Amino acid sequence: MRFFQTVFCLCSAVAAFGQTIPQNPAYVLGPDSQPRPGVPKGKVVKFTWDTSRILPGTTRAVSVYVPAQYDASKPACVMVYQDGAGYVNETGGSRATIVMDNLIADGSMPVTVGIFVDPGVTPGVTPDQMARYHRSLEYDGLGDTYARFVIEELIPEAEKRANVRISTNPDDRGLIGGSSGGIAAFNVAWERPDSFHRVISYIGSFTNLRGGDGLADLIRKVEPKPLRIFMQDGSNDQSIYSGSWFLANQQVFSSLEYSGYDAKFVIGTEGHSGRHGGAILPEALRWLWREYPKPITASKGGPGTRHYITDYLDPESDWQVVGQGYGSAEAAAVDKNGILYFCDTKSGRIYKLADGRPVVFRENALSTDLMFGPDGRLFAAQPSRKRIVSYGTDGVEQPVATSVEAHHLAVTSKGLVYFTDPAAKRIRLLDKDKKKRIVFQNTAESNTLNPAGLRLSPDEHLVDVTDRDSRWVWSMQIGPDGGLRYPMAFHHLESPDDTQVTQAAGMTLDDTGQLFVATKLGIQICDQPGRVVGIVRKPQPGAISAVVFGGEGLQTLYATAGDKVFARKMRRKGTLPWVPVKLPRPQL
Repeated sequence: MRFFQTVFCLCSAVAAFGQTIPQNPAYVLGPDSQPRPGVPKGKVVKFTWDTSRILPGTTRAVSVYVPAQYDASKPACVMVYQDGAGYVNETGGSRATIVMDNLIADGSMPVTVGIFVDPGVTPGVTPDQMARYHRSLEYDGLGDTYARFVIEELIPEAEKRANVRISTNPDDRGLIGGSSGGIAAFNVAWERPDSFHRVISYIGSFTNLRGGDGLADLIRKVEPKPLRIFMQDGSNDQSIYSGSWFLANQQVFSSLEYSGYDAKFVIGTEGHSGRHGGAILPEALRWLWREYPKPITASKGGPGTRHYITDYLDPESDWQVVGQGYGSAEAAAVDKNGILYFCDTKSGRIYKLADGRPVVFRENALSTDLMFGPDGRLFAAQPSRKRIVSYGTDGVEQPVATSVEAHHLAVTSKGLVYFTDPAAKRIRLLDKDKKKRIVFQNTAESNTLNPAGLRLSPDEHLVDVTDRDSRWVWSMQIGPDGGLRYPMAFHHLESPDDTQVTQAAGMTLDDTGQLFVATKLGIQICDQPGRVVGIVRKPQPGAISAVVFGGEGLQTLYATAGDKVFARKMRRKGTLPWVPVKLPRPQL
């Protein structure tokens, strides 16, 4: 009888997930995990590897399974197994190579190379010295370090050693692991959905060993990614200093369901062991590769899905390149017609998006930020020339202020100009009479804010200030005299696991007062009370420098990133900074 044919329901918390559990408490390996007569047997190439640049000083065992059906004329799919030695063993464990032989032969999965990799170890210099074990560092931590290792080093090395070609299509690539290897498998795909779309996580360590408990929250906030995830855990899994494994897996699966992912959670009665996962490996692989080669796509909202980010994104739109080939695209502002202007800080040019195509608006501008004022003129910060200037529609330049170290600007409906002076860690104001004064200054006792981007709230009540070196966007009230008062580290941004530095840069706001902040994780959306309610996926790897609403109806979100400028249709509408808007009362 097939393993899943007889099931019973688990009560209480497990039943809430609507899952079923195999009755067989022994979790024995089924027929798909046994050698079958007539099924072609793949070969395994084993080697030791100690030349990683990303994880230097480590040595590890690697085995590469090459199926008998492999055809050198076309690239194969791949499954990457963490803690590989436990899977490649044909007499114990889950017998993954035998399972792959059988499933490839019967068409349940495509021709797939298996890469079985162990975590790294830094051996002692002498025999009596204890090695440094990297398993928790590589597997339990978030961030993209281990993902980069797998993509940039492990797969190319496996291709070379086993003389195989592996597809670069993320739909052709999957990961698997148990315990710490389970969260590692998920995190590689989470960080790099451009490289992996399929994940199997057994008894995943989604607890606070190294911050993995934060994933359940991020899944609910980050724009859904094109991933398919199979999860398994036991109701008797361990509960220790870092949390409860069973509760943590339920939380992650609940977040995946909430966000509309193609996910399955199989619950058993085991503790923290691989017996259940090993027994259901054939079923997990079949589910993971079902309907191949049909692409795996991200949830886009709509009936039956609840992901909050879908309130902001146009489900039929994605990021589109509207300009490329720049030295460094930065700064973004739109005029009264929603036409985008941006800088290339390497060439010194200001560009204008005319009829959907960028054209040079001004040569030799050397600007770091742009902002339109109420008179229709384009203000520009020129720190290398120690001045602020403005441009008319003809591109003719006029000085606005001299002897200033202005990097980022905010212009009010009354023509007041706020600007940051990052070197002095202060914000200054240029009033209507062109007089300059300091309106915020860090002190020796409170040297906490390194001001970067500036934006006015749509009702001109507040000034928001990003700090690239922290996880906060500061909020300051504009007083009757134009001064800034009551500074608060107010908007609490999400930060990567490996640093508290968010690299927060440019900002923009919609007409309800929601703040869109360009950060290392993506474009984080903060509600008026300062909470991150969603994170829009970055258009490409790397930093985003500026964001602004523009286009028809101010419903296109523009973003500058590296050498490109991107646009994406939104369900939200922006505002023009010089046209004050009364904001609705937020939900507190």
